[in-house]
Amino acid sequence: MPSRHPAENYVTRMYGGLPRHLVLNGERFLDPGWSHTARFTRHLVDDATAIDDDKLETLLAYEWRSRLTAAWLIGVDRRDRFRARLGDLLLAGDVCFSGSAYCFALARFGTHADAEILTAYLDHYLPLTNLRYDQPAALGALLRLDARLGTRHADRFTEPDSLWDQWSRAMGGLGRPRHTPAELHHRSNLRCDFSHGWTRP
Repeated sequence: MPSRHPAENYVTRMYGGLPRHLVLNGERFLDPGWSHTARFTRHLVDDATAIDDDKLETLLAYEWRSRLTAAWLIGVDRRDRFRARLGDLLLAGDVCFSGSAYCFALARFGTHADAEILTAYLDHYLPLTNLRYDQPAALGALLRLDARLGTRHADRFTEPDSLWDQWSRAMGGLGRPRHTPAELHHRSNLRCDFSHGWTRP
């Protein structure tokens, strides 16, 4: 009988009939009416504190569900020693869904170095107007960092007829929803501040 993945429980723990990775991906916990939010948040904080770096590395080396969960745990505990690793994974863009979690973690770290990674990502992926990867999450995270750091890294992406405008118009033409920078900033703030129970808000 094959042994379980050593960090499987961090990914598949169930809440309201959904495994943790799907709750994180769909951001169900941001719905104030969801009855499992308090339990989900408490367990996420506890696991983010308890998991060791080796298990996080194991998760980051696996598939999208594990990478997404690892990035959330890293972000919640602000383990900024993973900054370069998450930056490399974000820029590679080689698996689906997990990129928004990397952006969350970088926003939680909250430094100029994180803003530089997000800027590099947007410089690379916004001109690719046929690809919807994690551009909205990256811009939202960068806007949050600008607000916290007093910087203006996002300005050149959000001015009229900017790379964001061009990419967003192209997505609209493909039938994808368009988002304003203000909406993205708000969403990033919700992700980063969804619980006052975090010991390091």
